[in-house]
Formats: sequence, C-alpha cells, structure tokens
Amino acid sequence: MKALQGKRLLLGVCGSIAAYKAAALVRLLRRVGSEVQVLATPDASRFISPLTLGALSGNRVLVEIFEEGSEESWTQHITLGHWADLYVIAPATAQTLAKLAHGFSDSMLTATALAARCPVLICPAMDHDMYMHPAVRANLKRLKGLGYQVMQAAYGELASGLVGLGRLPEPEAILERVAELVPGVLRGKKALVTAGPTREPIDPVRVLSNHSTGTMGFALATSLVRRGAHVTLVTGPTLLPTPAGVHRVDVAASAEMHEAVMAHSDADYVFMAAAVADYTPVEPSTSKLAKREDGLVLRLRRTTDILAELGQNRRPAQTLVGFAMETEDGIARARQKLIAKNLDWIVLNHVNEDGAGFGSGTNRVILLGRDGSSHALPVMPKQEVAEVLLERILEGCE
Repeated sequence: MKALQGKRLLLGVCGSIAAYKAAALVRLLRRVGSEVQVLATPDASRFISPLTLGALSGNRVLVEIFEEGSEESWTQHITLGHWADLYVIAPATAQTLAKLAHGFSDSMLTATALAARCPVLICPAMDHDMYMHPAVRANLKRLKGLGYQVMQAAYGELASGLVGLGRLPEPEAILERVAELVPGVLRGKKALVTAGPTREPIDPVRVLSNHSTGTMGFALATSLVRRGAHVTLVTGPTLLPTPAGVHRVDVAASAEMHEAVMAHSDADYVFMAAAVADYTPVEPSTSKLAKREDGLVLRLRRTTDILAELGQNRRPAQTLVGFAMETEDGIARARQKLIAKNLDWIVLNHVNEDGAGFGSGTNRVILLGRDGSSHALPVMPKQEVAEVLLERILEGCE
C-alpha cells in the first residue's frame, strides 16, 4: 500500500478484549512502511502488554500525560497531535467513546485526540447490547458531528458468547480504511472526474444513451480520495454508490454535464471518463411520440465537446486526462484526440476486446502520454486499473 508508505500514524488502544488485535494492526502498518506511535488508556495494559506493542511499533507506548522523569511529557499530546498524518483508535470502548464525545482529556490517548489536526478514525468494540444502547448510539452520532470518522463494528461472535454487532473489524479491514483516510500526495489538490453515460431526450419517455455503467470513473474518484484530493464526481445516470469522501453531482443530458464540468473546471486534475453523447435530438418532443408504421426519423445535432473546451481553456499546471473508446485503429485515433484536444494523457480501451469496455468489472487499457509514451496494462479489475493509471500519471507530472 503505497498510500501509507512513510506516513506517521497514531494508534490508540483501549481496555477491551479486542486489544489483542492491535498487535496485528501494528504489524500491518509497519509492513506497509508507516511509522507507528501507540497511545493507550491505563486499562489497556490489562489486556495487552505495552512491552508487546512497544516492541512491534518500535516506540515506547505512551499512557499518562504526566510521566515521571520527562520534563516535556506535558506537551507531548500537542506535538503528537500535530505530528501525525492520521490517528486511529482501535479498539475504542464505550467509556472512551463517551470521553471523546464530551471532550475529556484524562489520558494521553484522549488528550491527543483533542489536539489532533489530522483525521481521527474511531473503531468501536464492545458487546452487542452495549453497542446498541441509546447512550452509545448518541455518542457515536455526536462524534460524527464533531468530525470524527467512525468505522462500524463488525458482526460475529462476541467475548460474552453472544452473536451480534460489536466486534472490532479485522486488522486488514481497518488497514484499508486507514489507507482511504490518510492524507496523500494530492493533499490540498482538487480533482474533477466525470463518469457514466448521458441520456439525450427524444420525448418524455425515450432517450438516446449508451451502455456505460460509470464504474471506471467511480474507481478513479475512489483512488484520488485515497491520495488526499478533494474530489468532485460529475456522473450521468448510474446505480453505483457514492465513494466515501467524494462530492457527487448527478446529471442526465450532455448539456447538464457540460454545465457541471465548467462549474468545477478549476480543478488541478481532470479525468474525463464519462461516455458523453456525441449527438442529441434537435427538437425533443414535449409529448410521447406515437408509433408509426413507416418508422421514425430523428434530426440530430452535435453536442458540445466538453473535453475540447477544457483543453482550449485549460489552466496553467492543470493535468487533463481524456478517455477514448475505439473498435479499430485505436492508438492512431487516440493520439489524434490527444493532440487535437490539448490533453496531457489519454486512456484508450477497445470496446470489442474481452475483459474491456462497458458493463465489465475489468478493463484493459493503454495510457498514452503527450510526450509520446505508451503504457499498456493487462486485463485487471477497474479499481486496480485506476490505481495504476494514477501512479503513472502522477509520476509523469513530477
């Protein structure tokens, strides 16, 4: 996980039977190249030794705000809160949830949470009835309102022998969530992504559209958020859920997409992955057209070429990426579009190849650069395609 390499992470551990999972989480975080400082509540040592967590993290576990023999310990919660890229509290007990929700600072763990300038991820762990108690639910709601990130407890067998919600998520799942939240190389940057099809109205019932599902664009939005970008996703009609941390703008026709894209065209990175209609009816009917035995003739006009307009009016230092879907002469046509529309990169895929194109969970693309470079990717899941594309594009922008 390159997103976590070199990142500075705080791990808060509370007094829960699930504290044993903290050891595995520290191992995973260190394995991906993160620096880890463990903070613990006084009761955490009843379940896992500070010596164990200290050995695994490479740093002494901190518990008390005021420690004997340390003149600077009383300010350490401040310096740690400014040092960290992300603070994850796992497991978080009902007691600690209540303290965090109401601003208590009676340990290094809680005091540092108040001082933290970075995102704070809370991973609750407790018995099912405690987790579902109205007071705990109210505290979780309050924490979200205060800006904390809260990971839902997992379902399964609990220490009490009951089965239900309340388990600490597995370390691998927490690692994935941490990777999504930790500020990345695009921190402070704005990104615009388009996705999905457009629907051009023929009459109130019928439309002209295509088979795009929006999966590739949504995958790119997810990858950009993981790298710390502020992402706006302009999408045509799709059933896909909004990726966490993404600002979504829903549109239908190409004219609506054009308006939404221009409203966010000041982005540092623009990825135009939507399948925008090239033509739209000249005069859509305001009432449903009746069936005619001799057929129906539609007069179509060209839609606005949004990508070309972006290229013509691009900002200095803006990175502009287009997408091309072809059935033949793909590389030649894609390179022609790359130059004609003043792009930095264009992503080519052949709709008639196995594992590529619309409606597939996988894709096979070729990334073409303005500098003449070419990177062919094998068939892989679209989320992996998005990760590789971003890595190549960001390397090329350095």
